[in-house]
Amino acid sequence: MIRRRAGRIAVVAVLLAAGALLVTSALRDTLTYYRTPGEVLDDPDATRERVRLGGDVVPGSLRHSGDLVVFRLTEDGHEITVEQRGVPPETFREGEGAVVEGILSADRVFRSDHVVVRHGNEYRPSTAPAGSVDAR
Repeated sequence: MIRRRAGRIAVVAVLLAAGALLVTSALRDTLTYYRTPGEVLDDPDATRERVRLGGDVVPGSLRHSGDLVVFRLTEDGHEITVEQRGVPPETFREGEGAVVEGILSADRVFRSDHVVVRHGNEYRPSTAPAGSVDAR
């Protein structure tokens, strides 16, 4: 009787461990992290791998030239110049948070091909004046 109970406990433990392994391996591919400008600049291997870089767009740094958008991202006193090919999202603007994906080049310019705007977790209603609403 004790042997049968120990066997059942062992089977349940193996099944739980297998389930936990499946869940963690599935979640590993869905979690996405970004690095700060300081972390990327301090990493000697940053020019060899594709990374996500996050920070705030420095006010006054945003320039458009055809399909090239150039701006600087800052966080904790470190800044990186970013060159983005393509049109960023409509909500992308100076002073707001953004996450870019790409590679840091040898000249320390981050070459990006994808921009995601970071959103805060606080809702604020619009400050635009209320206009008349046509309820037809």
